[in-house]
Amino acid sequence: MDYVNLGRSGLRVSPLCLGTMNFGPVTSEEDSFVIMDRAHELGINFFDTANVYGWKQGEGITEQILGRWFAQGGGRREKTVIATKLYGSMGDWPNENLLSALNIRRACDASLKRMQTDYIDIYQAHHVDRNTPFDEFWEAMDVLKQQGKILYVGSSNFAGWHIAKAQETAARRNSIGLVSEQSHYNLLTRAVELEVLPACQDYGLGVIPWSPLAGGLLGGVLRKIDKGRSAADRMVTELEKHRDKIEQYEKFCDELGEDPAHVALAWLLKQPAVTGPIIGPRTLEQLDGSLRTLEIELDEPALARLDEIFPGHKTAPEDYAW
Repeated sequence: MDYVNLGRSGLRVSPLCLGTMNFGPVTSEEDSFVIMDRAHELGINFFDTANVYGWKQGEGITEQILGRWFAQGGGRREKTVIATKLYGSMGDWPNENLLSALNIRRACDASLKRMQTDYIDIYQAHHVDRNTPFDEFWEAMDVLKQQGKILYVGSSNFAGWHIAKAQETAARRNSIGLVSEQSHYNLLTRAVELEVLPACQDYGLGVIPWSPLAGGLLGGVLRKIDKGRSAADRMVTELEKHRDKIEQYEKFCDELGEDPAHVALAWLLKQPAVTGPIIGPRTLEQLDGSLRTLEIELDEPALARLDEIFPGHKTAPEDYAW
């Protein structure tokens, strides 16, 4: 595994990030343990989660699974760069969500307890809170850093101007600010190329794309349907919207001799500021197969063909002005 720096930070992470959102609701705890152990065997040291994952309000089911896995010892916690998130509602009372100083303090302590660890490597805002000033946000995060409870701060789903505002506020406080941004980014969804990616490049944030396979559309969906596998209603609806592009894409992947899912991930790794996409394997076979991504070399003609199938954006304002 060739590790990379997360943005301009000194933190070294694997170029594939293990997403844990399925742990609990979809993947059993036992299978989750097996997948995480295998990830370490493959050299994947970067795991992502959130306090709301598990989707039972206030329980933090996925973080609890991680905590019980860490508690087995064997260097599991020490080998893992764990990133978790806060913002979503963890209760029905005021201040049990969003990014107030009060919720940041309480949510961090709760995540630490659930994950049975005394520090979080990257503590991420799951969404921007338009009603909390960034000065308050940074003061709360700085206190957590001083207490040794978190090491780095990241964002998720921020617009380019949110990143700029966050970083300029941090600079006035002599803080390094954000080190990463999780964005919805894949061949089909490329709006972040307008201003989010340029902002991340300029401020030195590592981009961690979520939903890199567009909910499965870029994972060889037509091949799977041809083999008799059924698709969810949502998937069928989305497929009909993009069928022409998906047909061209899978044909091109056949020409390359590569799995569509691996090509989609390899393409992301060629994009500016991207550190590594979040993968969400449900089986060991899917996890093992994802390593093929790191061996694929997309040359300029291949990248041009992918842009032809899935047109992207120029950096703003050139995309919409001279």
